[in-house]
Amino acid sequence: MPFLIAFFLWFSLFSQGNAQCVGTDLIDALSAETRAHLQDRAATHPFAEGNFWRATRDGQTIDMIGTYHLADPRHDPSLEHATTLLAEAGTLLVEAGPDEMARITQAVTSRPGFMFILDGPTLPELLSPSDWAAVSQAAAARGVPGFLAAKMRPWYIATLLSVPGCAMDAMRKEGALGLDQRVIALAQQSALPIVALEPFDTLFTIFSSLSAEQELEMVRGFLAMESRPEDLMITLANAYFRGETRLIWEFTLFEAMNTPGFDKQKTETLFALMEDVLMTRRNKAWIPVLEQAAVDNGRILAAFGALHLPGETGVLALLRDRGWQITPNPPGP
Repeated sequence: MPFLIAFFLWFSLFSQGNAQCVGTDLIDALSAETRAHLQDRAATHPFAEGNFWRATRDGQTIDMIGTYHLADPRHDPSLEHATTLLAEAGTLLVEAGPDEMARITQAVTSRPGFMFILDGPTLPELLSPSDWAAVSQAAAARGVPGFLAAKMRPWYIATLLSVPGCAMDAMRKEGALGLDQRVIALAQQSALPIVALEPFDTLFTIFSSLSAEQELEMVRGFLAMESRPEDLMITLANAYFRGETRLIWEFTLFEAMNTPGFDKQKTETLFALMEDVLMTRRNKAWIPVLEQAAVDNGRILAAFGALHLPGETGVLALLRDRGWQITPNPPGP
């Protein structure tokens, strides 16, 4: 499930970086028949396309922006739109605001078990010699020394190394911010309240709940994609900026199911697990937070990973099922 790891990082987890990598769009490279098949599958899901939406009910308004968490110059029109929406909003809701990011930093320092193996076998012992050699080499190429990579939790090393070296270099540059962070900066400039949709340690808790084998499967999945991470980054970014949000999921599943050497049943099972714990459960937990903020403020703006928008258990469908009127609200020409 190599693509599973990466798209959750770029569309579901909070991060910052720069997507200025050079690669091939793998969706464009598909046969016309396969591409049409994936587009048809995507179209069966509600709210399959579009990153900008508005929900209204009883005089309350929730504007929503589905975000891509890595920096990209194509974010500029979205920022202009966000500026207009923020001017009308009473508060901004995001996955993790400045307070949560500070608490995450503190937690990593005070509770290193979040990300690092403190007791028991480390990655060189958990992986086969060939797999560990590949992981160590890939980590070194991204500026992570082998002794540090060896002690990283499997989910953490897999997530970290799913980012290509070209993006890792850019992530170290000051000011390389994804859409979420840029919207947060706008809100801070206006002294607009910023509220988190969930507790700061939600994702760490989720990953900690995975079994040891599930975590190691994530690492093996990373190894399967190491030959073309730049292509993957370009593919998912292009799909996002085309507004083909659900297609990202369908393409990712297609690629994972067709990765040589991976058991299709195990891959499908892990996909379902990740969708449940990283998307569905979080989406459902966000709904009362969004609704209460709308009650308190009348109008709000929420910016969160684009993959949380579509599907029967996406934020939009969940709001629709609670009586909200959902309409597209894209930036103007």
